[in-house]
Amino acid sequence: MPPDRASAFAPYTALRPPGRDPERMLAQARADWHRHAGAHPDLWVFGYASLIWRPDFDYTERHATRIHGWHRALAMWSRVNRGTPERPGLVFALLPGGSCQGVVYRIPRHDADAVFDTLWAREMPSGVYDPRWLPCATPHGTVPALTFTLSRRSPSFTGELAPEQYRHIFRHATGRYGTTLDYARQTLHTLREHGIHDRRLSALLALADDPDA
Repeated sequence: MPPDRASAFAPYTALRPPGRDPERMLAQARADWHRHAGAHPDLWVFGYASLIWRPDFDYTERHATRIHGWHRALAMWSRVNRGTPERPGLVFALLPGGSCQGVVYRIPRHDADAVFDTLWAREMPSGVYDPRWLPCATPHGTVPALTFTLSRRSPSFTGELAPEQYRHIFRHATGRYGTTLDYARQTLHTLREHGIHDRRLSALLALADDPDA
């Protein structure tokens, strides 16, 4: 692993579940992309939360789209970026069931390897997500887009949290990139800018603003 990648992964090493090797998963994702690159030579990436408001890579096209069979949920523990091991925060994941509106990006083939590296340093330092190629509708037809899903069997899946737990997390959880509350609010704001209405997220954030709680 290059030194800069190794330093980026370092804070997550102790949190990595057994058998979840980010480098092996990156190699598999690249191999999967090359297998279908004949029909879709560019790389497509689906964003459903912070990738919408901070993609961290250049792209040639961006389109609103919907993925079926998966839904956005603030249901993954964050022990570095939006919380700590002692006081975990939350980040979004894509869980099975329902559908999810988001944004799909087109990255030119010649930039794909660099974008893979960027995405893995950002999304996969602990190997927590399951990268998948899911069909996304675009003006060019349906394309396989890389996205990051979470298994309900993962130790990072929160399960169902009580309203009081969400309130406590929103009020207290903070990590190296800021608070869970700011992250959730920024996501909701950006979704609304794209004409996407996430009623579940709106209801969760209302808990943080409840003066009587």
